[in-house]
Amino acid sequence: MTAGAAASEGPFEVLTIGRVGVDLYPLQSGTRLQDVETFGKFLGGSPTNVAVAAARHGRRSAVITRTGRDPFGTFIHQALRDLGVNDRFVSAVDGLPTPITFCEIFPPDDFPLYFYRYPSAPDLQIRASEIDLDAVRSASIYWSTVTGLSTEPSRTAHFAAWEARGRAPLTVLDLDYRPMFWDDPRQAHTEVDRALSMVTVALGNQTECEVAVGESDPDRAAEALLDRGIELAIVKQGPDGVLARTRDERVEAAAFPVEVVNGLGAGDAFGGALCHGLLAGWPLERVLGFANIAGAIVASRLECSTAMPTEDEVEERMGDQQKNNEEAADPPLGHVATELVHGGAS
Repeated sequence: MTAGAAASEGPFEVLTIGRVGVDLYPLQSGTRLQDVETFGKFLGGSPTNVAVAAARHGRRSAVITRTGRDPFGTFIHQALRDLGVNDRFVSAVDGLPTPITFCEIFPPDDFPLYFYRYPSAPDLQIRASEIDLDAVRSASIYWSTVTGLSTEPSRTAHFAAWEARGRAPLTVLDLDYRPMFWDDPRQAHTEVDRALSMVTVALGNQTECEVAVGESDPDRAAEALLDRGIELAIVKQGPDGVLARTRDERVEAAAFPVEVVNGLGAGDAFGGALCHGLLAGWPLERVLGFANIAGAIVASRLECSTAMPTEDEVEERMGDQQKNNEEAADPPLGHVATELVHGGAS
């Protein structure tokens, strides 16, 4: 059955909105961009990758976004369909190229990004009038990122979708603050503060939480998010793991050790696995552990979208982890997937 056929059977389980593009990642690790000789081409964009990750776990997924009317735009449609994500809400913009993102790879924790989103990215041209609000209302999870609030008309479109959804459960905001997309962090704070009143789940790293609510300490940041009406607040702490809080529960999950190849997609894998676990109704502790391992698996691979693991792969790693913990009090550790803090590459 094709992704489109599956999606037509009912509402989407995971519907994301925002960035999309093409990742051109060097096939030479430890090499400056000017010296790289060959690149791999992959589907990219944080909310797009989250939809892919959820689809890999068997969830009916779609993304609302826009591309250029060019060969890379055609590639994006093909890649989405190949990866099980419905592309019915992906449209083209005349006169703007599909974005490209380059990176450099210096494991375990240095992955500089170079965004080519000029003069404006098509995914920032999403308009409120073009959004299928019925799909937004009916989706089990509706996932947005802060980048979509950085400029018009995308900003108005995001708020229109949230208004239509009415702060329904599992309305997620990935705090995903990228300084290069904003003129001033104070502007980002203003827009994020407004958005927090319209969503029920928020997640981000400590820097992103500081932009959003003025707090970088994990517990204080989570408390500040809960004070704004958030039902589930998740603070990523890199090598120190992840903290999740609701009004009644506080859960921490340790980072999963892995030999990092490219950490840039770990946050998106975490996001897709988070969606899967929440939809499955798992206990919060299991959701976080599962999402951590999904992120670590992707950090151990070069690409992002096509590296997303299946549920069986994650479950196998969880079993290995439990076995190791039982056999040795201090098992040997590789590098921790610290790029879980970043929430995706492009």
